[in-house]
Amino acid sequence: MGSLSDHDSSSNDFKPILDVEEFRKQAHQMVDFIADYYTKIESYPVLSQVQPGYIRTRLPRTAPSRSESLEAIYKDINSIIIPGMTHWLSPNFFAFFPATFSTAAFIGEMLCTGFNAVGFNWLASPAVTELEMVVMDWLANMLCLPNSFFFSENGNGGGVIQNTTSESILVTLIAARDQTLDRIGGADHMRKLVVYSSDQTHSMFSKASKLAGISPSNIRTIQTNLDGGFSLCPEKLRRVVEDDVAKGLVPLYLCATVGTTSTTAVDPLELLADVARDYSMWFHVDAAYGGSACICPEFRHYLNGIERVDSLSMSPHKWLLTYLDCCCLWVKRSDVLVKALSTNPEYLRNKLSESDSVVDFKDWQVGTGRRFKSIRLWLVLRCYGVENLQNHIRSDIRMAKQFEWFVRSDPRFEIVVPRRFALVCFRLNPNPLDEPGHAEVLNRKLLDWVNSTGKLYMTHTIVGGVYMLRFALGATLTEECHVIAAWKLIKEGADELSKSKN
Repeated sequence: MGSLSDHDSSSNDFKPILDVEEFRKQAHQMVDFIADYYTKIESYPVLSQVQPGYIRTRLPRTAPSRSESLEAIYKDINSIIIPGMTHWLSPNFFAFFPATFSTAAFIGEMLCTGFNAVGFNWLASPAVTELEMVVMDWLANMLCLPNSFFFSENGNGGGVIQNTTSESILVTLIAARDQTLDRIGGADHMRKLVVYSSDQTHSMFSKASKLAGISPSNIRTIQTNLDGGFSLCPEKLRRVVEDDVAKGLVPLYLCATVGTTSTTAVDPLELLADVARDYSMWFHVDAAYGGSACICPEFRHYLNGIERVDSLSMSPHKWLLTYLDCCCLWVKRSDVLVKALSTNPEYLRNKLSESDSVVDFKDWQVGTGRRFKSIRLWLVLRCYGVENLQNHIRSDIRMAKQFEWFVRSDPRFEIVVPRRFALVCFRLNPNPLDEPGHAEVLNRKLLDWVNSTGKLYMTHTIVGGVYMLRFALGATLTEECHVIAAWKLIKEGADELSKSKN
């Protein structure tokens, strides 16, 4: 059998993996590097200009056999990695929805990584579990959620931090599935279960439904329209559900949205809750984007009726300065979640868990291991406070209103759907004499022209058959000057298209 002495003596030259003083030195260097990146971020094209496969041509085929200097690695980060980055933190990033960040969240992420706690149950790190419970209650209070979503000695409510909305949907779908199958007679009835959403619900809902075992033919997508603000119509939903029940199917789960991805449409929770109640459906609300705005009293009405739903999720990483990833899920019946997801192998057994006197978050999620994400959110809430977070939301919405005014003031453009939060959906108006479909071609060309400059990044959507451009405010570093410059560039693009047409 081999021994350490059998190896090349050069292996003894390897420094300790974590020398505290070397760690201190390198960590300071990395903070300086990241701070410099943030300082220079506007000098980079917002949308990466590289071609597919570019990294493979720049790096060796195998890992180095011996250690390399950090200086050499920094050089490659600058010359290879950064050119291939689409800069989500750029103040000129107006695509998708923002991925916000802050000093407090960065420090919290450092602590999370530094502790490297794997908090699958209470005993694994009591602080990991208990801080998460407190922070989830703090955020629930900021949203004015009903007491049924808070942790309490006598109730089953509470919140947990998931990685993404997709996981929040999946775990509640599984809980609803098992609860309903127990009620109607077991797994033999699986093929009867039906789930419902609108055609504006995020595409991950269909994926999560399939993962939960729902037949693709039983995933109902209710069509929306411009007249209804692209919100889910309760009357249409009821008719579809009634038709399914008449066929002997079993309504299982309804997913509503507060702030859809395409247009930030908001579904009417109170009216949809009537349908969910009448047919014993689990009612989930995806407020990944719009939920953050509801910490402001003037937007809280979008959550009216939330006391009648079974679960709610929102993503602070989208708008509450918390870095990716952080999705908060609240449930009224955590016991249903735990029953569906609990695992209890012998090596994890302990007296506290078996006494039900503590919360084990491994039983509230898909996986077992979990990071100390609550410390990141805790630092954000403590360092900034509720008032400053509200002002942050209001500032983004104020800039969105300014951009909306710019669009309305130029007769060449139009607002396609009403603005609710900090997303403006607009398009370049086509000539009435042009052929059908020309509007889409025109706006695609405008989007390509703008994005190709590298000066900003926008995306598009198609809703109700209409191609439109999305201008999403919310990047942490964005200021009024960036909005003004973006509008100037968009108008310049429209001028160039007009010249080329003539």
